[in-house]
Amino acid sequence: MRTSGRTRRAAVIAVAGLAACATLITGCSSGSKKDDGKGSSDEQITLRIGDYGSFGYDDKTGAKLFAEYHKLHPNITIKEDNVSDSGQYWNSLKLHLNQNTGLDDIQAIEIGFVANAVQPQYANKFVDFKTVKGFNANDWLDYKEKEATTSDGRIIGVGTDVGPTAICYRKDLFKKAGLPTDRDQVAQLWAGDWQKFVDVGKQFKAKAPAGVAFTDSAGGLFNAVLSSQTTQYSDSSGKLIYDTSPGVRTAWNLSAEAVQDGLTAKLQQFDSNNTWSAAFKTNKFATVACPSWMIGQVATDAGPANKGNWDIAQPPQAGNWGGSFLAVPKSGKHVAEAEALAQWLTAPAQEVKVFQKFGNIPSVKAGLDDPAVQNTTNDYFPGTPVGKIFTATAHNIQPAPIGPNDGTVKDIITQNGLLDMEQHGTSATAEWKKIQAQVKDQVGDMG
Repeated sequence: MRTSGRTRRAAVIAVAGLAACATLITGCSSGSKKDDGKGSSDEQITLRIGDYGSFGYDDKTGAKLFAEYHKLHPNITIKEDNVSDSGQYWNSLKLHLNQNTGLDDIQAIEIGFVANAVQPQYANKFVDFKTVKGFNANDWLDYKEKEATTSDGRIIGVGTDVGPTAICYRKDLFKKAGLPTDRDQVAQLWAGDWQKFVDVGKQFKAKAPAGVAFTDSAGGLFNAVLSSQTTQYSDSSGKLIYDTSPGVRTAWNLSAEAVQDGLTAKLQQFDSNNTWSAAFKTNKFATVACPSWMIGQVATDAGPANKGNWDIAQPPQAGNWGGSFLAVPKSGKHVAEAEALAQWLTAPAQEVKVFQKFGNIPSVKAGLDDPAVQNTTNDYFPGTPVGKIFTATAHNIQPAPIGPNDGTVKDIITQNGLLDMEQHGTSATAEWKKIQAQVKDQVGDMG
């Protein structure tokens, strides 16, 4: 799922509206005796996974991997502690890491916060997967495990998904606005340049049905554009450079242009009031930049009445918006079993099942290249080669450096600056000054 990605990825909301994370809020734990480090084959234990959004593992709306694992290991029951917002989740996780208490057996880490998690004060609390039998960092996309690697070479998490981004669009609304509806023709409208995407929005607006915006939000557009840029919030040392970054400037200018030209529905993605989710059913917008993990969200929120109205086209430029890792706290009661479960959940066969069910595209190479992924379709998007669209993008992603303060800056820009422009009509110049002041207040001088 993310942010710089599944923030989800980006904060990702649980498609099924899963319950709040009991562990991170109440400090609960596995509740069984200390593991001897070798693992027991008959002790009845519960492994708890703390995560956010929708990882697609659960037995209700996901790929039913928890039930499958229980069949393979009858003594192990898995419980998921889930919150909708990855930022809220990370803030709670930091608190429990600092206290070294109340941690789940497995903790998910979103890409937007992994640069923070690999800092010594947090990384020292997690198992180094390089010491775990069967782990091979080369099994993942070249950049994936590097993101979870500390400065001294420890790897604190196994990769779940990546977030190659496409454009989900309403064929029926495009037709009413006099635009092509065929996904290949649509992709050609904006091929190679996000400015072309904004320009198509202006064409759409000229003939759009009343009350329908071209795209859902300036924040969503900003994240999508920035995800395709090789320079984002931080440099390779982790230092913030957002205010001089060409990538940030490109994403900001295009998003501000979309706001000023009235192309957005003025919504905040994954808002706690579910206004954004509800807008899918009420035809408030015609496009949304959708990472692979978001297609389940689109189908759920748009509902049965819109099945077949939505399609998916290649984006102007390939970008990664999302992705996560599974980490194992050293303080867990069942560390060996948690290591085994984390590796099983991120093995090719399981990552393929999650993608087929929920759209979270594998980060492990064998899963990404599996014909089952390449040829995957989704009933909600009839005839759309979902697998081919997202895997093609995944292979073309050019990763950018990630810094420990990226998530903070992203939220300030998207949830404060751009949203203020949309909802209050303030100027881009005034909002950028506010953003700089807020970053300085929350992060300090970038030095």
